[in-house]
Amino acid sequence: DVYKRQGEAERLIASGRVSVNGVVVRELGTTVVPGRDEVRVDGEPVRIPEPLWVAFHKPAGLLTTRRDPHGGRTVYDALPEAYRALRYVGRLDRNTEGLLILTNEGEAVHGLTHPARGVEREYVVTMDRPAETDTLRRLTAGVELHDGPARALRASLEPGDPTGRTLRLVLAEGRKREVRRMIRAVGRAVERLVRVRYGPLELGDLPEGACRELAPMEIAALRRAAGMTHESHTKPWT
Repeated sequence: DVYKRQGEAERLIASGRVSVNGVVVRELGTTVVPGRDEVRVDGEPVRIPEPLWVAFHKPAGLLTTRRDPHGGRTVYDALPEAYRALRYVGRLDRNTEGLLILTNEGEAVHGLTHPARGVEREYVVTMDRPAETDTLRRLTAGVELHDGPARALRASLEPGDPTGRTLRLVLAEGRKREVRRMIRAVGRAVERLVRVRYGPLELGDLPEGACRELAPMEIAALRRAAGMTHESHTKPWT
């Protein structure tokens, strides 16, 4: 289990058994650069995994969690074995589809999901009824939810949809079921919800249920969005 391994690694660091470039480290969150820094535990060298980033087109019906205590299927059940130790960036609820980013860079996960960074998330929302004249205005002006006000940075009708039921929304935070609650606040219900972009990365034509490893330029753009100013890789035990 990845979380059990993380706890064991933190205990190793706290007990002074880990060194980086010959210097004992006790601070959790220390970063190392693969190929440059040497990490040892009890004097034995440790292989640092290379940074790995994956885009996954999450289908509806999967939980974004490591395991479901009720026995439901999770995104990790759908991923290839090689990617199952990665951490997800911003969860999607069971019935929401679309782009899910996974990585082994903990610093980037923190930066991309922290509210202070304001990293954009873009969604295509199909509602049960057409938008009214002031629907878009209300969504961008802000609606009141039980955990505080919420607003879309941008809201527009999806071109080419003659029904007027499909919106494109851009938000800068990822509160639980936020889009669904915002749509309910303007008197509509969500029939389908797809995340099509997270920060600089777009879902594109990645098929539902498929995943792909990201290109170096995509990874660099996500690191910048996370506020990372160096090409570091957070140690696998942090």
